[in-house]
This record gives sequence, structure tokens and C-alpha cells, in this order.
Amino acid sequence: MPYRLLAVHAHPDDESSKGAATAAKYVAEGHQVLVVSCTGGEAGDILNDQLGEPATTRAHRDMAGYRRTEMAAAQQALGIDHVWLGYHDSGLPEEGETVRPGTFSTVPLEFSTEALVRVVRRFRPHVLVTYDENGGYPHPDHIRTHEVSVQAWRDAADPTKYPEAGEPWSIAKLYYERTLNPRRFTAIYEAMVERDPDSPGVEQLREWVERFADRPDLATTHVDVRGHFEARDAALHAHASQVPPDSFFFSWPNDLLATVWPTEDYQLVEARVPTSTPESDLFAGIPADEDTTA
Repeated sequence: MPYRLLAVHAHPDDESSKGAATAAKYVAEGHQVLVVSCTGGEAGDILNDQLGEPATTRAHRDMAGYRRTEMAAAQQALGIDHVWLGYHDSGLPEEGETVRPGTFSTVPLEFSTEALVRVVRRFRPHVLVTYDENGGYPHPDHIRTHEVSVQAWRDAADPTKYPEAGEPWSIAKLYYERTLNPRRFTAIYEAMVERDPDSPGVEQLREWVERFADRPDLATTHVDVRGHFEARDAALHAHASQVPPDSFFFSWPNDLLATVWPTEDYQLVEARVPTSTPESDLFAGIPADEDTTA
């Protein structure tokens, strides 16, 4: 039977840099994938100095609208469904600055949790993927995305919580996204050095190997996505204001990646069905006729 995957992200473009090939793979296999963007990315800057005109002027005038257009293109590239949770981007404050009140990371947790519970109970996913307690990196919206997602994982199944948000639904499995892991960077770096030591990507990868050297490898689940790197790249290119053509994400050739590290990686955090790790499928252990209505 088709399964349903819910991926909860902080900003438009996060869905394309974290797990995009997995989403494309599952869509191609007939499953349903819904991405939630908690914010509209309104506080983002233009990170692509090659964007050109008139796009740059349009983005400066209406960043929220421009990023919605980009998200629509990424959605089409991946074949996913998408919803906006509706909160304003908190931005990344400078050291010593505070987050502007009324933005996503400052909204009381119960409000944003109820909004996500409504999505869960309507979509009825078998799997939820989100960030760890550090948000993947310490952006206030990423950390809040973790908090909201984990709370919704619990509350969506509880009939006493938000009774007006729909019929309770118990998600079978909860994962954290772990594609940025030290073993992956090391393997790709070593392969790049062997193939083309003078490539600009080698230096970029070396920096990432050093950055992640002290992080533990917490991945339990490795999903083979080697047939879906092109869809991921198309989705990344769709977010042109945020992802330059020479971005780090394109530092290595896809044919090398398919040989050296053909998976996107996840950490199984909680499961309400019997399962064991390591896994190669986010839906592993979920019966084909699984009904997890509480």
C-alpha cells in the first residue's frame, strides 16, 4: 500500500537541502510525501550574487512572495505535496541581539503545535522526519521546528489534546535527518581526492570534514537514493535566491556520489511499531495495512 511521509522544515529551501532525494524516491514509488514549511523565509537574504535582474530587484521588493515562487518550483521538481504552517521567519540574529517578537521561534509552543497537529491529523502520516534538538544547526527556527515536531508527534495521538484539530492519529515512526554526517563527508572527500585532487570541491569538502570531525555518527537508517539526485538538484536550483550555481551542494559529481555514498541518512528516534536497526527504508516495520488511528 502507499505509505505517507511528513517532513517538517523551518524554511523554504530546507526541504531541498535535507532529504530531497528521499522525497523524490518515495513519490516515484507511489507513496505520498508532504512537506511542511513552518515559515515563509521572509527574513532571508539573497545569497546568490549571480541571481541577476529582474529577479534580484523582485526578491528585494518581496522576499516572501519570491520564496513562495521558488518553493512552488521545488515542489514540482520533487513531486511532493506542500503546506505552509504560516509563521514569520525569525531570522538569524547577530550575537547579542534578540529575535523579533511575533516570529516563529517566539510564538508559544502550544499554538504552533496545534497548527502542526491539524496537519498531522488531516494527512495521517506513517513517518515524521524533522531536525534534532540542535536544529541541525542553531538557527532559532530550526530549533523551534524540532520542538514543535516532537510535541506534535506526541499530541496528535492524544485525544485529550486539541480535540477540535481533528481525529487523533498516532504516527508510527519519528526520525531526525542525518545526511550531514562525518562518515559521509570523509568518504566523499577521500573519493574526490583520488579522482580529481585539484577540484575546487576538494577544499570545500576538507573544510566540512574538519567541521564535522567531532560529531558522532547517529544515523541508523540509510535510504538508497542514487536514482534521484537529479530531482534533488533541480529542487535546489529552484531556490535560486538561496543556492548559487557553485554552491557547496554541487561540489561533487552525482556519479561519484552514487558510487561512494548513494544514501540519504536518518536517525530513528522513536517507533510505535516493532523494528530494528540498521534500516534501509523509513517505512520498515510498518505493516502494509497499518491503521494508526488512536
